[in-house]
Amino acid sequence: MNGLVKGGLALGGVAVGLAALKKALNPSPRYAAWEKPPYEEFENKVLFVGGGFGGYTAANELCDLIRDREDVGVLVMARDNFFLFWPMVASIVSSEVESRNVAQPLRRALITAGASFRRAEIKGLDHERNVIEADGGLEFPYDHLVIALGGQANFFGIPGVEEHGLTMRGIEDAEIVRNRVIERFEEVSLIRGEIPDSKLTFVVIGGGATGVEVASEIHTLVHDALAPDYPNIDPHRVRICLLEAMDHILPELDPALRRSARTRLYNQRIEVKTEAMAEEITADCVKLKGGDQIPSENVIWTAGNRPNVAIHDLNLPVDEKNGIKVDEYLRVEGHPNIWAIGDCAAIPDVREENGQGGVPPNAQAAQQEGKAVAKNVLAAVDGKELKAFEYKPLGQLVELGSDFAVNEVMGIRFTGRLAAIFWRMAYLTRLSSPQSKARQMADWMLGLFMRPAVTQYRGGTGERTGE
Repeated sequence: MNGLVKGGLALGGVAVGLAALKKALNPSPRYAAWEKPPYEEFENKVLFVGGGFGGYTAANELCDLIRDREDVGVLVMARDNFFLFWPMVASIVSSEVESRNVAQPLRRALITAGASFRRAEIKGLDHERNVIEADGGLEFPYDHLVIALGGQANFFGIPGVEEHGLTMRGIEDAEIVRNRVIERFEEVSLIRGEIPDSKLTFVVIGGGATGVEVASEIHTLVHDALAPDYPNIDPHRVRICLLEAMDHILPELDPALRRSARTRLYNQRIEVKTEAMAEEITADCVKLKGGDQIPSENVIWTAGNRPNVAIHDLNLPVDEKNGIKVDEYLRVEGHPNIWAIGDCAAIPDVREENGQGGVPPNAQAAQQEGKAVAKNVLAAVDGKELKAFEYKPLGQLVELGSDFAVNEVMGIRFTGRLAAIFWRMAYLTRLSSPQSKARQMADWMLGLFMRPAVTQYRGGTGERTGE
């Protein structure tokens, strides 16, 4: 009998513990469905347009700041109902990371924090009525507006890039790149004669962090995942080229880390061509300035970024190169109740003389801008003094395969397997979804013992062969 009692108590304790864990992992929303007033009824309405790093961070931060207040309403309007965790996107190419693990549920996170969310695209801005115009004729009022529309690929007018190249701006792009590699292997496995060099040559244009990671992920996909499934194709027949217009790759890193990355790429047989500028992209060739050509039907463009073109429809002061003009408080010039952050904003760098150079358009800058603009918006609502935004770089993490990375964190530089583990743990903890954290950790653990199962999805909206 005592044994049964002890067993029952133990089982009850486990059940209580599991219930507590479930509650901790699934926090209740700030407002119950019947408690929250409509957004339009709040005394101070703050509207965020864009749900990327900047927009999501800003809205979430503002919700934390007003947790004990009932006079400020927060609404986020975005094209997608998920928040893209960009640092892990390149790993989708090799199937080291699943798409659903980097697509964080935006609506749930915002509702839990106390904000409202609407999936819609901005079409215009009525300055006189303080109203955002969205598709379908919808209108959203605001007292303060924060624009965080992000950026898009910049092809610099190079002929053929848009028609024949693939980009790397999100989940669908990463899946398209992976599908393209698999498609080429399927095609080559059916060829009985001479195999054109262009079929198995993959050219990544842009030697920044994204380009380096994509080139390395293609190598991982080919050698670790596809090689056993296609025994009739020599993986070393696959040629991966990384082109960079500057005289070095990874310009954002210390020279010592660049050399480590270059050595790693060399060991992976990835060809790195610096001071190489694409002049034209055709269906089966990359033409370089100077006359050289690389036969390839597979070009991935990571070389340029520009502000979202939607900002040109908002009748705001715009720097054609860098985006919406803002002051050191992240407030749009000439518009005291409109703010802009992220890739769509030209933000002065207060560390430099006269703000020259501007804050770089990257994820960590967008996060810092989001927290700063949330505090300044609330200060403006309360009539308090604003604080100038100062960007503080925390470092850079670049993964080149599951067992190697080059990192610089708070001035400390390290490379190799330890750096790769740090890369994974640093970004795993930053995923906002507990489910994504658990799934991704489980995937990485399984990856220690089993190679990823790679399949190609055909015929969907995300497929693009470029043929």
